[in-house]
Formats: sequence, structure tokens, C-alpha cells
Amino acid sequence: MCNLYSMTSTQAAIRDLVKGMTDKTGNLPPLPGIFPDTQAPIVRNGADGLEMVTARWGMPSPQKALENKKTDPGVTNVRRTESPHWRRWLSIEHRCLVPFTSFSEYDTIDGTKVPVWFAANDDRPLLFFAGIWTNWTAVWKMKEGEVNVDRYGFLTCEPNAEVKAVHPRAMPVILTTVEEREVWQRADWNESKDLQRPLPDGALRIVAKGEKKDAGP
Repeated sequence: MCNLYSMTSTQAAIRDLVKGMTDKTGNLPPLPGIFPDTQAPIVRNGADGLEMVTARWGMPSPQKALENKKTDPGVTNVRRTESPHWRRWLSIEHRCLVPFTSFSEYDTIDGTKVPVWFAANDDRPLLFFAGIWTNWTAVWKMKEGEVNVDRYGFLTCEPNAEVKAVHPRAMPVILTTVEEREVWQRADWNESKDLQRPLPDGALRIVAKGEKKDAGP
């Protein structure tokens, strides 16, 4: 599953693709290596329309997964949308777009696990994961204690051919068109659930290997 991605596009590029959005992120730096629990940008439906904010990567874990644990590591990838744990966050008010330029899956090369980075092409154009978010209070890290923060994750699905060659179990749900983003932001789940599907074969390519950050071309 995807536990590392990169977002090196500018805020202006995100605003150009998502029209009518209020940017509340301040001065957002390039993020060549986004790991679980990292603060990163998402685009969500706010009280006054679309807004870009930052949140921490990793949705609240199911209660069963927290047995005998003192902290919640969070769930970055969401596959079983029929689960009651996830159904509560599939409504429009909890959906978000997660901007990215590339994402990685781990492969074993010469006996060592290394990141393999995927993007639409070598220029790493801006795309979006189909995400969900919530505000949640928990102990995420012992050193910070119990805190209330916005958290996000994104949906996964069967992999397409390029990802399957590296990671045969899953790939992130990626939205590539204005229409797909509109459906994810505004449509009832009965319609938007059809977006939980892989990209067509040939839609991605490997752009880097072996680095825990993807600084781009």
C-alpha cells in the first residue's frame, strides 16, 4: 500500500486546477517526501465552499486494531468502504482531494526494499487522490499526548498494470479529470463510489527508484 508520496507542485498550480478554492495553507513548501502522520495539503468542502488546508496523514484506526495499544498509528489507505468504520466518512462533507505529483510502492531490488516512484509522466504533473478526512481526538504519539487534529487518508483499489508489476495488491484511487474531481466533491456515494477503480493500463510510469523523496525532474 502507498505509505509515501510527493507533492512538489506550487499552491498556484493547485488553485489553477481547483477553481473557486480558498487557500488557507499559508506558505506551503514543496513536499518531496510525505510519510504517515506528516502534515500535508488537502482540498475539502468547507462552510464557505472549497478550501485548501493542511491535515495529518492517517485516519483513525478501527477500534479492534487499537487493542492493547497506547497510540493510534492511523490508517493511510482505505479499501473496504463497506465497513461501518469507513462508511461514516464517505459523505460529501468528509471527502477531500489530496494533491500529489508522484507516489511510491516498495519493491525488493537486490535483496533490499526500495521505493519505486510512479507518476503520470517524467514531468510529474499534478494529480489528486480521492481522499476522506475527519477531525479526531486521540493519542497519535506518546510524546505529544492526546491531541485534536484534522486527519486524512485516501482510497485504494486494484492496481493497474504498471503498479501491479511492483505491488500486486493495491494502488491509490487517482482522479485525473475535472469531472472526476467534481463527482468526488459533490456527488452522492451511489455515484461517486464508481471512482474507486484503477487507472487504465499505461496511465502511469516509473519515474524514480531507491530514494525516499522524489524531488522531481
